[in-house]
Amino acid sequence: MLQQTRVATVIPYYERFLRRFPTVQALARVRIETVLQCWAGLGYYSRARNMHAAAKQVVAQCRGEFPRTFEESFTLPGIGRYTASAILSIAFGKPLAVLDGNVARVLARLGAVHGDLRAPERWRKLERAAGVMVSRRNAGDWNQAMMELGATVCTPRSPHCDACPVADACRARALGIADELPAKRIKRAAKNVTLVAAVLLDPHGRTILVQPTKGGVAFEAAALFSRLWQFPALVSSGKPQVEVMREIRRLYKHEDIRSKLAMRRLAPARHTVTFRKIKLEPFLVLVSKLPEACGASAKIVKLKNVNGLAVSSATAKIASAAAADFGKVTRKR
Repeated sequence: MLQQTRVATVIPYYERFLRRFPTVQALARVRIETVLQCWAGLGYYSRARNMHAAAKQVVAQCRGEFPRTFEESFTLPGIGRYTASAILSIAFGKPLAVLDGNVARVLARLGAVHGDLRAPERWRKLERAAGVMVSRRNAGDWNQAMMELGATVCTPRSPHCDACPVADACRARALGIADELPAKRIKRAAKNVTLVAAVLLDPHGRTILVQPTKGGVAFEAAALFSRLWQFPALVSSGKPQVEVMREIRRLYKHEDIRSKLAMRRLAPARHTVTFRKIKLEPFLVLVSKLPEACGASAKIVKLKNVNGLAVSSATAKIASAAAADFGKVTRKR
């Protein structure tokens, strides 16, 4: 959960997750939709999918116990070098060093390492340095101390050198360049994307959610909704109303729907996914009946229940906007 996510954000999710899935067996026996529902809002949903798949593998192939070797742990979905080293050192006392952004920053300043730390060769050198320094008797404590040192003292900006227990050994401090290291990473240029979405709503307050399949025109937008349940949506090329109408016609296949719907444009919303800046352009579409929800790629639910499902924060924003707008209309009536 802490990968790419701040501790303060993670804590309530972590506590709820352990209450719901107190053992690896409890996690392995539920459906992935249940796991995603508990994860909803935390983002980076591949973490939840990998954790669920790993739990199933641990139960099926490892008698319910996490592997105790570096090589075996590598076979689990979502487990890379950092995660394997962290788990094996902290949980089982294995003499393995971790290297994350915080530890890399500490090592870069101690050794006055210039350049992009994430460059493959430079990162491998830092891994070797971490491996040389790690305590063989207390690797778990050492790793946690190194991560905490980077998170609280050797911070990205304005490091607290006066409070650092290894300040006397720090080359960057001796050279007066602690504030300059590590070198700033070149960020990927932001990409602006507009998504148009259709919230179809029937007289019973029900709507339709979809999971676009690979190859369809809506599949590009699905990644921006974390491949969870979403409203029918497309990446816009500049004609939102025309595009959303085209997607509605596709849902209804060959039915004549012109006399069965009333479309209202909702207030746009902003959303961010990694380097993409997304503008959400939702439409509330009142229909006499919803298209048929057949198969695993579509489902019909009450609009008021959408935010209780495994949906991304983008879908939750759209659902809230649609519910609020429809509530205003009904109150006026």
